[in-house]
Amino acid sequence: MGLGVLTALLLAGAAVLLLSLPDANAFNTRVERIFIENDTLTSQAELKLLEILAQSGTAFSETLASYRMVIFVLLVFSCAMLLTALVFLLLLTGTNRRMAQIERSGIQVRSLVIQRAENMVYLNEMGFTLTPAALETLSVLAEARMDDDILSGAEIEAMVSGKSASDCEEAAGATRIKRLRDGLGNQIVSELLIRSVARRGYSLAVAKDAIEVR
Repeated sequence: MGLGVLTALLLAGAAVLLLSLPDANAFNTRVERIFIENDTLTSQAELKLLEILAQSGTAFSETLASYRMVIFVLLVFSCAMLLTALVFLLLLTGTNRRMAQIERSGIQVRSLVIQRAENMVYLNEMGFTLTPAALETLSVLAEARMDDDILSGAEIEAMVSGKSASDCEEAAGATRIKRLRDGLGNQIVSELLIRSVARRGYSLAVAKDAIEVR
């Protein structure tokens, strides 16, 4: 429907533009009227002047006819280019949406291996180097996932720092989660790996049997 409306508007604009142009024979008609209304012009110079006017009118009509053709071709070409660009834009938008869906549905964490000694984590055999603090946060989340627990930010901060949960703030744990996601780098991977549960806390979106801590 959008393409149809756009095409109709372009065709209407082209029709108005072409119809608004003067008639190609308008100049010849005026010269003819001069001949008819001034039949007393009989001298050689006056007849020569009328002949020049007639020739000018013929040249004007030919030029205007060529202008009409050029304008028509340019309008058709611009209409085709605009419609082609719009179609490609729609196709590109649809392709990007499908690619995003494929990425989100296709990325599945089959294995999560945490190497404490090397400060490394392996997701589907892809290695990520993390800081000790980020690795400790991930280890806490992995242990909680194996116990089917969801940890709040205060609980994460308490388990990493060794303090009591009552002495820790929710924002501190949220900061650790953010640093862990930044350490993983890939936004899609980190968002799929670390799940935020509204009003409850954080959890790993990984199967328990896929987690290994070394």
